[in-house]
Amino acid sequence: MEMFLVGGAVRDALLGLPVQDRDWVVVGATPKSLIDKGFLPVGKDFPVFLDPVTHEEVALARTERKTGTGYHGFQFHTDPGVTLEEDLIRRDLTINAMARGEEGVLVDPYGGQRDLAAKVLRHVSPAFAEDPVRILRLARFAARFGEFSVAPETMALMRGMVEAGEADALVAERVWQEIARGLMEAFPARMIEILRDCGALARIAPEIDRLFGVPQPEAHHPEIDTGAHLLLVLAACARMDAPLPVRYAALCHDLGKGTTPEAEWPRHLAHESRSVELAATMSQRWRVPSDCKELAELTAREHTNVHRSLELGPEARLRLLERCDALRRPERFAQMLLACECDARGRAGLQDRDYPQRAALLADLAAVQSVDQAAISAAALAAGKKGPAIGQAITEARKAALRARP
Repeated sequence: MEMFLVGGAVRDALLGLPVQDRDWVVVGATPKSLIDKGFLPVGKDFPVFLDPVTHEEVALARTERKTGTGYHGFQFHTDPGVTLEEDLIRRDLTINAMARGEEGVLVDPYGGQRDLAAKVLRHVSPAFAEDPVRILRLARFAARFGEFSVAPETMALMRGMVEAGEADALVAERVWQEIARGLMEAFPARMIEILRDCGALARIAPEIDRLFGVPQPEAHHPEIDTGAHLLLVLAACARMDAPLPVRYAALCHDLGKGTTPEAEWPRHLAHESRSVELAATMSQRWRVPSDCKELAELTAREHTNVHRSLELGPEARLRLLERCDALRRPERFAQMLLACECDARGRAGLQDRDYPQRAALLADLAAVQSVDQAAISAAALAAGKKGPAIGQAITEARKAALRARP
């Protein structure tokens, strides 16, 4: 029995990156022999165990055979005769198909180290085409390793998979899992570019795909193209270390521009309301968590108003705070403002522009929060006021607080 460290741990160590998770493959063993040594079985689809000492995952070397469409259409085979090379060849990319023995010797039968040096994402074997999730995974790795290119033969293979309908078999949970992870990488725009280049974006997110080629007014958007703007906004999210809900809101904020009639270009009147509807549709299809879904819809609806907020008077700014439910949900409001700042900075040549709207609206919220509702309510009751009159008194006090703000 031999154990080998495999996959991302080997890759990241060679790149000089911190190793997060360590996965192992064992060759020449059976489930019984591992259990006899104290390994705890945890795998459902194929034999995976927990090391009794390190609690790291250990899998039996295995081969797999395509038996149906999509992610679940596989049959796995394990026995002591399966070699390490047979196990590695079923993996997605050459940079993930390396192993290191317990004595530290690198096993690299498919050129992973070469492709790391050349900064290339390349499939290991034609079996890549059997699993559509690998399209998403490759796009996610492109978002992590922003300088890596995709091997031409791998891009051709992915395009063929999309044309064959494999991308249509992707299940919502896996799409969201990979998209969410890709959005949180250092180069999230690269994920969108790769998915678009291979045709998968049009299948899993047509709302995003149709933004490309749609013009906007050059005065506000020097990059002109709405899709190019989206990529710049995602890059701004990464630079500002935005959390996932903000990055997803950025992804959705302008979806309505993809449905503007060509006769109205480059203007996009009422694109905000269309963006809300399209964001809701995409979130439902991907089964997006509620915090991401809600922030995306809020940002889509209000981002233009936030951009213009410095031109608004106290009454209009108070209405903006109320529409955003900022008093009850200040953290979500702050995240929306961050998404709006990323939108403002996601424009060609304007990535370092000031965005005073964010600080001003946070100061507005603080001023409104400082109003003593209990004291105002007590005074209104003492004056004989009831119901709506008390609410109006609180509103007037909030307006006064905004007018008095420096």
